[in-house]
Amino acid sequence: MVRLRLDLAYDGTDFSGWAKQPGRRTVQGEIEEALGKILRLPEPPVLTVAGRTDAGVHARGQVAHVDLGVEAFGALESRHGRRAPAAPSAEAESAAARSGGAGSAEARSGDTGSAAARSTRAGADVARPAGASVEIGSALAGSAADAGAPDDMDERLSSLRRRLAGVLPPDVRVYRVTVAPRGFDARFSAMSRRYAYRVSDAPGGVDPLRRREVVWYSRPLDVDRLNAAAAALLGEHDFAAFCKKREGATTIRELQRLDWVRQDGILVATVVADAFCHSMVRALVGSLLPVGEGRLAVDWPGQVLTRAVRDSGVHVAPAHGLCLEEVRYPEAGELARRATETRRVRTLSA
Repeated sequence: MVRLRLDLAYDGTDFSGWAKQPGRRTVQGEIEEALGKILRLPEPPVLTVAGRTDAGVHARGQVAHVDLGVEAFGALESRHGRRAPAAPSAEAESAAARSGGAGSAEARSGDTGSAAARSTRAGADVARPAGASVEIGSALAGSAADAGAPDDMDERLSSLRRRLAGVLPPDVRVYRVTVAPRGFDARFSAMSRRYAYRVSDAPGGVDPLRRREVVWYSRPLDVDRLNAAAAALLGEHDFAAFCKKREGATTIRELQRLDWVRQDGILVATVVADAFCHSMVRALVGSLLPVGEGRLAVDWPGQVLTRAVRDSGVHVAPAHGLCLEEVRYPEAGELARRATETRRVRTLSA
């Protein structure tokens, strides 16, 4: 199996969220269907995503992974018109090794056109996760070579990206496809997710050309009050008051950043955490907006957080103002360890 990393973006307006649902149009469903069609698979592959966005929420920096058998790449042609060869059988490899021919381990290790060499070159074109070292190139090469991927893997992935652009609807784009480093898990290896929430308090309303991504707020908002209230929410806490509970899921999160700026007449909240529970970002924003207009005290959101129970005054802000901007991952050598840490049940330290 070869694990691929997909970097993607979508306009969430006409989607019922990321997660596949029977009878509903979802981002996951569209991409899985497109992959199955292009790769001629009997069943669509299953994607694992960094952040499961709700209906109407957008993404500019979403990340997903998918595991594919080597034979799936046979449906992709390189620039030279070659199709991926079928994976060699154990008997064929054994016979080649005994004969000392071109298929032997010694010959393969000295072949400058090997999968490792080609994939290492391809690694230079990979957009590395923030904080990742240059060693990620060799990790990419190793993971592809170990899986028996075709020698021209980088060309075939470029072909896959182009064909996805032709098959997918215009409101979702897969703009990068790469072989994932060893230990990479789009969801559990992530160190943080960064969201942006956009609000306009302009008296005349939102620019019609930005109506799909900016929420209109009918009263003037004070950025200083918004930031003063947001500061009390930073750190590791139980965010139960700002989350929709899910059976067996923890609501303990580390909120690393929450601040507001006014850019070209638009108020933009930047929200960063190691992970978010269901509706957490929109609930945080919804609790801050009444503070920004002066209707609630600056310390009110902090008091709600301390009580750790849902308050009737916390309203979930509209979905279309929210966009997943970036998912950050550790260096290649730390991916597996990070995934193991993330899977542990979290508790607050005394």
